[in-house]
Amino acid sequence: MLEQFNTMLVDLMGPLGPLMAVGMLGVLLVCLTLPIMLKKRQDPMDRLRSEVKKGGQTTSTSEAAALRRKGGTDKLDKYAKFLEPEDKEQLAGMKLQLLQAGYKQKSAVRTFHFMQFALGLLFLTFGLIYALFLAGDDISTRNLILSIVVPGGAGYYLPKYWIERRRQERITEIESGFPDALDLMLVCVEAGQGLDQAIIRVAAEIRAGYPALADEFEIVAHEMKAGKDRVVVLKDMSERAGVPDVSSFVTVMIQSASFGTSIADALRVYASEMRDKRVMRAEEKANVLPTKLTLGTMMFTVPPLMIILIGPSVHDIYVNLNGGGL
Repeated sequence: MLEQFNTMLVDLMGPLGPLMAVGMLGVLLVCLTLPIMLKKRQDPMDRLRSEVKKGGQTTSTSEAAALRRKGGTDKLDKYAKFLEPEDKEQLAGMKLQLLQAGYKQKSAVRTFHFMQFALGLLFLTFGLIYALFLAGDDISTRNLILSIVVPGGAGYYLPKYWIERRRQERITEIESGFPDALDLMLVCVEAGQGLDQAIIRVAAEIRAGYPALADEFEIVAHEMKAGKDRVVVLKDMSERAGVPDVSSFVTVMIQSASFGTSIADALRVYASEMRDKRVMRAEEKANVLPTKLTLGTMMFTVPPLMIILIGPSVHDIYVNLNGGGL
């Protein structure tokens, strides 16, 4: 019976048919086993203790508390142990990277790792389908492995590439809008507003052009209103932004508050430096532009020019040689 089944697999999928069948069976078993392993069962004693604690509450109060605690990621919260790194430093670094990319949700780390797992498995399945049904029977073992493993690796690293791209775009947006924000803040402070009111006004004014920077300023304003220390709030902003200019601005503000100097004078000097730095950045890009255009010029201008100049001579030489042979 096993020999007949083996012969049938070889006839259907080629010499590697049994190996492919075993691989598909392994993937199927993994897909069936993972939900069972990841399913978190509630301990009956823990459920009993929670019911005893809630015994003094009314039904409406418990429902309201449940609604306040309930979020849109309850399904992923069950698998937090498997979707979050156990190392606290690695978890903090991942949260900071997602914050710099603009993802501020509490479940951002779990969602990121879930997308890595889901896309890796999905692309691995696509690669397996391609290897089994579309590649043909004459595919080598090396190409078979590559056609399965490479899509799986691409799907696994795709969320990481997306996060890094979003992070770079957000950093570029903050760098571009920060000099204008400092100028607006300087105008507000010199007009008599405090730093807290100036930050709120700047966040409202730059919302249309630089939403990422406006979000950071709004977070700073809300945290200051909540009573959090200004130094801690500004340091948190510099970590979330991930921009050296913002870190320097935070250092200037902290030193100005520590030494009792005027915030308006510090802002005036630093805003002038930021404007000069923006001009230098634009000049640097302009100076690099000819070097970048050199490759395009060589690829798209030199070959047609050589064809126009040398083409007729090559054609005449070819005709003369053929005529001499005749």
